[in-house]
Amino acid sequence: MNEVGLDKRQFGHRARLALSPVDVSRADGQAHAARALWNLLHAWWQMMPKAERTLANADAAIRQARKDIDFLAALPAQAAQAVLKTYVQAWKNCWDGRADAPNYKARIRSVMSVDIPQGRDLNISRVHRRWGMVNLPKIGRIRFRWTKDLPVGKRADNDNRITGARLVKDDLGWHIAFRVQTLVSTPEPHPGPAVGVDMGVTLPVALSNGKKFEHGKWLASKEQAKLLRLEQRSAALRQHRKRGEKNSKRLSCVYDQIARLRAKAKRRSHDWQHKTTTTIAATYGTVVVEALQITNMVRSTKGTVDEPGKNVAQKSGLNRSIHAEAWGRMMMMLGYKLTQRGGTFAKVPAPGTSQRCSACGFTTPGSRESQAVFVCKNSDCGWSGNADYNAARNILHLYRMGLALIPAAGRAVVRRTRRVKPAAAR
Repeated sequence: MNEVGLDKRQFGHRARLALSPVDVSRADGQAHAARALWNLLHAWWQMMPKAERTLANADAAIRQARKDIDFLAALPAQAAQAVLKTYVQAWKNCWDGRADAPNYKARIRSVMSVDIPQGRDLNISRVHRRWGMVNLPKIGRIRFRWTKDLPVGKRADNDNRITGARLVKDDLGWHIAFRVQTLVSTPEPHPGPAVGVDMGVTLPVALSNGKKFEHGKWLASKEQAKLLRLEQRSAALRQHRKRGEKNSKRLSCVYDQIARLRAKAKRRSHDWQHKTTTTIAATYGTVVVEALQITNMVRSTKGTVDEPGKNVAQKSGLNRSIHAEAWGRMMMMLGYKLTQRGGTFAKVPAPGTSQRCSACGFTTPGSRESQAVFVCKNSDCGWSGNADYNAARNILHLYRMGLALIPAAGRAVVRRTRRVKPAAAR
């Protein structure tokens, strides 16, 4: 904290890059070099005795590898140091029980990325309303989509500046993620009312006061028809491929088109969640959700050969719908946005919120007739309505009864229990 009522805050901002085919080739080369350097560093770490696993020795090994292996020279020196820093931090996370031990990065399953650790190397400037320019080491001066005001030029100082960036490639192309440090005033307590939020499948977001947030299909009808044609075409091309044989160029092109359509749907879903959570965080001072164990909820019921599961197809469809709604990401957004506005984010126990009647308080078997309809079977009540709205009212009731699990503003960080260090790290 620099001054009274002011705090430093760090956030990220992602923007689309406009790269030429030559620039794309250079960025791909740097990403592949970074992945290869990680794998070489992991092999060196496992090979060396514990006493010799030091930053100085690892740095010397990286410098020697960049001299001996030609294609590693495509990676800037600062990006190579960032690979080492990330690798060491991965081991620290493992030793603290927050993550598994780092492993080799595969070419297909790994995200292509390159780190630019120093913000002064970027030299960002705004060209006009829609585009800006940024320096990318060993690539050149590149345009990026300007969608957010960044602290550059005269607006930058020690407290408000860009500390670094990261190049990331997805199915829609290359993007740059800026790391921004800014000085913001400490928010006053949010004066808004409290509200319970239930996240469902048929109704994405239901509030305890009767309001709801819905979304349609993430792809238009023409895009859905195109996706179906591409999936049918890929299935036909796979019939002519032998097991273990490399994909043909035609099949790879079809896969790329499918991936771009799905990435477009994911981006639209992400945008809807941002807008919805911003509206909720700006309107309500206390937001209460269920402490859902999503991993357990989407567990497969396939069973074994001796004891096969029941209603496997229906459960698989429900699991896909839960994954598509991304409840965990929704709660993460609500947490940090409420923190920025001085609100409170709380979680209550999830069992019973869907079966209990919010009007009479009784839990009667069979009251939830379907995924969307709740009809209280209590003869003295008989209340009926949307099941998600009923659950949202129960969630708020549990919070008011003092049963909040996490009655604190901001993101809830659940750490794993400490585990024994892997043999490779001892």
